[in-house]
Amino acid sequence: MNLDLAQQHVLITGGSKGIGLACAEAFLKEGATVTLVSRGPANLQAAVHTLLALGYPAGLIHTQAADLSQPDEAVKALDKAEAAAGPVHILVNSAGAAKRSPPEELNPQAWAAAMQSKFFTYIHMMDPLIKRMALRGKGAIVNIIGNGGKVASPQHLAGGSANAALMLASAGLANAYAHLGVRVNGINPGSTLTDRVQQSIDVEARTKQISQAQAQALLTSKLPLGRLADPKEVANAVVFLASDRASYITGAIVQMDGALVPMI
Repeated sequence: MNLDLAQQHVLITGGSKGIGLACAEAFLKEGATVTLVSRGPANLQAAVHTLLALGYPAGLIHTQAADLSQPDEAVKALDKAEAAAGPVHILVNSAGAAKRSPPEELNPQAWAAAMQSKFFTYIHMMDPLIKRMALRGKGAIVNIIGNGGKVASPQHLAGGSANAALMLASAGLANAYAHLGVRVNGINPGSTLTDRVQQSIDVEARTKQISQAQAQALLTSKLPLGRLADPKEVANAVVFLASDRASYITGAIVQMDGALVPMI
């Protein structure tokens, strides 16, 4: 499907791997220009190498290294991205993940770290960019959040709280900026085949005192579809929500857990 995304500049935080990198590939396939933002320059170089190997033009791929837990770095990365490739039309937030911990290992510092690594990494890029989009009269933001914000898992309480805060912020910003032409939506992926899911499996193994192989089998056995999600499946939803084909969808939080938790 042609989603008319050619000539669009897409900034993807956490774009060097996992769902973020899958989103980069999906947007490039549609002819968009992408800027990948990640903390590690080595990860960014590896991502560019992967995308070039897939045949995408080097001129459509840009990178900016930044620690998005620092608001000043987020603004600098945004300024450099727009100087290099023009105004950002679409923002995809996929950076940051809170550490999963058994509840007995939580302390005030862990709760604060979860908000810093997940909530504020998104806010620090959204806040300046949504205002620029509003001045231009158009823009789309898609936040990759996570199912933990709706389901209180004992191993993901701090991160889940950050996810819940992001859902509220996404819905609230969608309402506040709709009349200015900016749409904001969120996606809550369930277990997805990324490096991050391994951390969840490790915690589950420690908590239940079983092997990692047993923990992974246990995780998969709970999924109605019988498998983990592929990052490309999440990316397909992101690209649609960011396009004008979804022009009347804003303030939505899309559940993508394969019907693991039936909810309305």
